[in-house]
Amino acid sequence: MSDSIISVEHVFKSVTDSTGTLDILRDIDFVLNARETVAIVGASGSGKSTLLSIIAGLDTPTRGTVRLAGHDLFAMNEDQRAALRAQKVGFVFQSFQLLGNLTALENVMLPLELAGRRDARLTATEMLARVGLSQRLGHYPKVLSGGEQQRVALARAFVVQPAVLLADEPTGSLDFATGEKVMELMFDLNRELGTTLVLVTHDRAIAARCERCITIEAGQVLPPTLEPAAAQV
Repeated sequence: MSDSIISVEHVFKSVTDSTGTLDILRDIDFVLNARETVAIVGASGSGKSTLLSIIAGLDTPTRGTVRLAGHDLFAMNEDQRAALRAQKVGFVFQSFQLLGNLTALENVMLPLELAGRRDARLTATEMLARVGLSQRLGHYPKVLSGGEQQRVALARAFVVQPAVLLADEPTGSLDFATGEKVMELMFDLNRELGTTLVLVTHDRAIAARCERCITIEAGQVLPPTLEPAAAQV
């Protein structure tokens, strides 16, 4: 499709150790379009996070192809993949992944500085204001609440206006009310910036807010007609 942003083509992932070979992903095949919101759901151990890592080019498939914004990720070397991620991809994780020795402002400035942006401080300040943290710019992660840390992580992810945002259980470390606020903010920013959102979640309500739901079971994509009613996650 001309407007596709991610193409996962017959991806397999296996690992082998002394006990034998374990198939983590088996023939995963789908296309995601620009601006689409997609939830990847399934039981623990079904391969969801592995699939997200492969889409990002952080993990390599045993075989298969992933194209991101038209680029064949695994025809590139790691430096080339890292450069493409810096240009096209934002990440939000359950564990926030903030740098503890940097303030909130410095954490959000970092991807802009790495990209050589001279307006890093101003742009990061504006994005932190957008997520409601204007009064916390100089605070370090250890003195921020979980919800505040995740908002810093959102600001860092969106500040480069990525084509794709990959989120792995972004509310998993938060209480329900805080998680609701963070997700509302994520979907608002996603709409405003026209980002493609790929979200791994166990939360049925969050999955239901996405335009599409891809269910992984035993390493395979479950056909939509076989998805368990009202129990996709």
